[in-house]
Amino acid sequence: MLHVTLPTRWNCRGSIPRALPRPERNTGLQTTSHERKPMEKLVITVTTDSSLSFPRNPYLTHCDDTKGVAEEYIRSMNAGATIVHTHGQYRSDPVIQPDGKQLSIPNVEGWRDITERVRAAGEPIVQFGLASMRLEQKLELWEQLKPDMSSINFNSHDEYFQPEADYAPVPIYSVHPIPELRMYSSLAKKYGVKQEIECFNTGAYWAIGKIRGGDFWTEEGVREIEEDLLPEPLWVTLFFGWEGQGWTPPTAKGLQYMVDHLPPRTNFSMSCMDPPNYWSMVAHTIAIGGHVRVGMEDCPFVEDGVYAKTNAELVEKAVRIAREVGREIASGAEAREIVGLPAAQ
Repeated sequence: MLHVTLPTRWNCRGSIPRALPRPERNTGLQTTSHERKPMEKLVITVTTDSSLSFPRNPYLTHCDDTKGVAEEYIRSMNAGATIVHTHGQYRSDPVIQPDGKQLSIPNVEGWRDITERVRAAGEPIVQFGLASMRLEQKLELWEQLKPDMSSINFNSHDEYFQPEADYAPVPIYSVHPIPELRMYSSLAKKYGVKQEIECFNTGAYWAIGKIRGGDFWTEEGVREIEEDLLPEPLWVTLFFGWEGQGWTPPTAKGLQYMVDHLPPRTNFSMSCMDPPNYWSMVAHTIAIGGHVRVGMEDCPFVEDGVYAKTNAELVEKAVRIAREVGREIASGAEAREIVGLPAAQ
């Protein structure tokens, strides 16, 4: 279990001043004070699909090339990544639904090819992305391909992909009310799929509290109790700099705020989509004991203005940062234990 205490500020040379103890809190949605423990080994997630976020990336492997996508993941695994966050093969639904959802439509056979190739090369934690898919589409993927994890946004999706001023923006909208999160959580538990809970702001923590509490009301006004829907420890990904109305600033203070209010019994990883601040956010997260997500979806630049030629280059840079601050990289088996998954079969 990861417990972190953040410093109150960072000095200009990047060293970490002595941290102050957290104040007492009285809500179950927030972390409580704990004795400081050695940092866990670092779990690195890799995500390769920049078709929406950085479509002009010259080294992007398109999802139609399932063999090429799988090879990108395998190289990244060899470089130190233990979670592969895959979008499989999909297309965007051009129709916005009456409830505001704009959805992604998966090609199951494309997902199958990527998943089987990656699993044949090692024992990664396979995490299915595209949290904006319909639930029935997720269930089909779960039933047929049995991922270790699957993504769900505990905020509403409100993303606005426009990496350059002359590029037409691509908005993604999807609302995730409590009844949907309850159903998703119940089915994930049934299928043995651990949720990767996406948190774009602290409103997601409130939703975690509601699902953890197990006290629900139907549209007909009937009270229902359904407990233990979120097996612990939770695994959440905190998102910074993702444009849209769920935006949280990609700064040390933004990171401190999100981590300082994490629900109890929670491990966190960090995703940042803001190239000027990206590697600083990775370094901050590693230094305070969090885990990180790297790859061309989030930031395809290995340094300012320089594209990485492979996703493995980005993983390698995260590994170097971790080693420079004395943090070890988790093996596949160690990552499973940290995340809260059974051993690979």
